[in-house]
Amino acid sequence: MRNISDIIEQYLKNILLESPEGAIEIQRNELAEKFQCVPSQINYVISTRFTLQKGYVVESKRGGGGYIRLQRIELPAQGALQLHILQSIGTHIDQSAAEGLIYQLREGSHISPKEAGVLTAAVSRDVLTIKLPVRDEIRANLLKAMLISLLCK
Repeated sequence: MRNISDIIEQYLKNILLESPEGAIEIQRNELAEKFQCVPSQINYVISTRFTLQKGYVVESKRGGGGYIRLQRIELPAQGALQLHILQSIGTHIDQSAAEGLIYQLREGSHISPKEAGVLTAAVSRDVLTIKLPVRDEIRANLLKAMLISLLCK
């Protein structure tokens, strides 16, 4: 059984896909009422599952007529993807940012779920058991090499 956070996330992703602009505006209280949960549950889902690292921009306006605007950021076309990867990763990358980039590539169908799992495992701090900042530098080099190899077939 999926939990309420998974259900809310999937609902928001589905209405984002249906949106011609690739953006939606929602009211937190209305969404909480729809899913019969507290508004803070909506905040939790948005703040943990719709991050910039995962390819989303979130704007919020507080107050009486307040709303939350979610917008999906599309990855560049295949030709520019290699440059985007090199610029996103840079000379070092922490585990969270690496996982976010991998998530974006999986969501955009640039890599398979299996490839995403292998990449995530390879850049884990449990595997790269060396001290910072060298760990983030090695992670960046590994991730760039693996992604360029996968995406530039």
